[in-house]
Amino acid sequence: MSARFLIEVPHDDTMTACVHAVEVFLKTGSHFLTRADWGCKDGVHKAWLVVDVDTREQALAVVPPLFRKQAHIVQLNSFTFRDVEEIHKLLAK
Repeated sequence: MSARFLIEVPHDDTMTACVHAVEVFLKTGSHFLTRADWGCKDGVHKAWLVVDVDTREQALAVVPPLFRKQAHIVQLNSFTFRDVEEIHKLLAK
């Protein structure tokens, strides 16, 4: 079963850097990259993607090589009330 990862890719805060980053993402043709969300118009010079892949390494491989070094990968999870109850039980021990 695959895991869910948030990929955050920052770039410099110049118009040239923004255009370059977007072009690199779009030119790869990757389904993931063409669906990236960008914060540039709000002054946050980062792209975000959420991908379902098996490993952190596979998530990083989605990022164009030029941006891999600065990419931040976070494995996402969700919690249910039952999960929280179990955690409380563990903490009470």
